[in-house]
Amino acid sequence: MTLDVPMTRIGSTLLVTLRGDLDDTAVTVIEDQVTREVARTATGGALIDVSGIDVSGIDVIDSFIARVISRMVSMVRLLGSNAAVVGIQPAVALTLVEFGVPMGHLHTALNVEQGWRSCADSMAISLDAANMPEPPRSP
Repeated sequence: MTLDVPMTRIGSTLLVTLRGDLDDTAVTVIEDQVTREVARTATGGALIDVSGIDVSGIDVIDSFIARVISRMVSMVRLLGSNAAVVGIQPAVALTLVEFGVPMGHLHTALNVEQGWRSCADSMAISLDAANMPEPPRSP
């Protein structure tokens, strides 16, 4: 399956944007692409933005997709990068809790800006010292 996963490199951080209605196959392909990109580029941090996941239906996110996202964060960390899941919407949070998906090890942030700052803080560098541009501001 060919799937174009939106990944943007901003300084040493990789921003991965998950969009639409994800199925089991798509999320597995995304996991593979993200971990390969992190390994290829020696990324310092990865932000997995789930704010674009379709929350219009009752099956917002199933337990398999939730576990793959959790596993993806673990894999990124094993590859030597910091990782955070950003943009979790209330309906997705509720589903994750209801499914009992273990999320205690995940770093989360309300939005990309907060996640980026958190990754920068974890890497023990400031955005200014790294000569990185200011992160995009949330509306």
